[in-house]
Amino acid sequence: MQPSRLFRSTTTAAAAAAAALVLLISGCSSGPSSPGGAGSESRSAEAGADPPASAVTPLAPLPTAIPANLRPYYDQKLSWHDCGVAGFQCATMKAPLDYAKPNPDTDLKLAVARRTATGPGQRLGSLLVNPGGPGGSAIDYLQQYAPQPAAVRARYDMVAMDPRGVARSEPIECLTDRQMDRFTQTDTTPDTPAEVNALVAAYRNFAKGCEAHSGKLLPHVSTIESARDMDVLRAVLGDKKLTYVGASYGTFLGATYAGLFPTRSGRLVLDGAMNPSLDSRTTNINQTAGFNTAFTAFAEDCVKQKDCPLGTENAQDAGRRLSALFKKLDAHPLDTGQDRKLTESLATTGVIAAMYDQGAWPMLRAAITQAEDGNGRALLALSDSYYERDASGHYANQMYANPAVNCLDLPGAFAGPDQVRAALPAFRKASPVFGDNFAWSALNCAYWPVKPSGMVHRIAAKGADPIVVVGTTRDPATPYTWAKGLAGQLSSATLLTYVGDGHTAYGRGSDCIDTAINTYLLEGTPPAKNKNCT
Repeated sequence: MQPSRLFRSTTTAAAAAAAALVLLISGCSSGPSSPGGAGSESRSAEAGADPPASAVTPLAPLPTAIPANLRPYYDQKLSWHDCGVAGFQCATMKAPLDYAKPNPDTDLKLAVARRTATGPGQRLGSLLVNPGGPGGSAIDYLQQYAPQPAAVRARYDMVAMDPRGVARSEPIECLTDRQMDRFTQTDTTPDTPAEVNALVAAYRNFAKGCEAHSGKLLPHVSTIESARDMDVLRAVLGDKKLTYVGASYGTFLGATYAGLFPTRSGRLVLDGAMNPSLDSRTTNINQTAGFNTAFTAFAEDCVKQKDCPLGTENAQDAGRRLSALFKKLDAHPLDTGQDRKLTESLATTGVIAAMYDQGAWPMLRAAITQAEDGNGRALLALSDSYYERDASGHYANQMYANPAVNCLDLPGAFAGPDQVRAALPAFRKASPVFGDNFAWSALNCAYWPVKPSGMVHRIAAKGADPIVVVGTTRDPATPYTWAKGLAGQLSSATLLTYVGDGHTAYGRGSDCIDTAINTYLLEGTPPAKNKNCT
């Protein structure tokens, strides 16, 4: 099962899928491993419409004066050292576990990395990046994938901080790797009461594991707290205002920062934007429709290819064929040459992993072909790339941090199975292929051990410098309507549109997008109003 509301940049998702290509190629060349072949919405969720402004609480900015009990954090000095990656330095920043009751005995240690400005040209300060998730490692992103070009790197110190609970920053832990293997195989399209009970038990066990291993941290990994950590980092780095590029969930983090600290918000790029005014159920059904849009684009391309395993008719027929494969796997999981079989849930996750970037479409065609021939290895590799499961069977921390943040930020989409059943028609309408899976996957927060501390809100960030919000028209994970919604809320926002496929737009090959954002970062001039790029 994939976690509800996972928002991460295309760059990291595509890189993970590319790593899976090695397994995919070897899986295709090694021959077959088996005989016979090589929720009810209170507003217009499906339309992605914003609720009336009067119906949503605005996010109030924090006082501009730094409280005396937080001053030691703002005044701390970082000790930079080599971190084993050429060109980068690392440090540890202290932050209070609880901003309402700071206590040095419970301080968090947050990992920070930087690459200093290379020149030529006058240094413009620090540029903080975040790839999304929630739960994605910003440091890994910076060191391996960050797309900022030489002209930007020359003028800025490139900086990343793993948010609290993530990767190197007091990571949340929940299950052993073997337990996580079993969890990912849980059926998320239950057909019987027994299967529903098994799904609920899996969610309960997951939550109990998180509570047992990370109980003290779980109440303090909200987006608001991570945004406050970013302000501490801004001050520690010596910047009067924050310059920031956030992708996917990173847009929610950046917008939250702007809402809390509008007068300290500098040049902010929010790429693959989320809409903070939508509740969990609406968010989930919008994302279901977004992945359906992405699958339709894949299917329309697939049926034109000679190697398409989903027929040569049309996207609708391709969707029926994929659904038939999922149903077959539900009854008879496929061998993979490993001690894990390809279940329906793992196959669905593998397909979803390839929806983040059209560059993965050829991999997906080959993986589905292999599955049709009785070998599940390639789809399993794509699924593993999504879950960040490495060759040794170890899972990265993102799959634990993700629900911890999501379930704390907002009340869950559903309180129990009956509410999921009632919402199934809406999810199936949003996506005939993925609807059931996404609906049942949205049940996870119902059993979370910590009550949510956040709520739906609008972010105006009045007084902030110009902000650039970027949306991709056929984005699967953060639908384009969300970018329009966020840009409409932020008082100083400009919407920049990429007309195309995939999740996020910056650094993915569009000279139009890259030039507009680079000009903004280097000169402070946002793109023209409602600018479209291809």
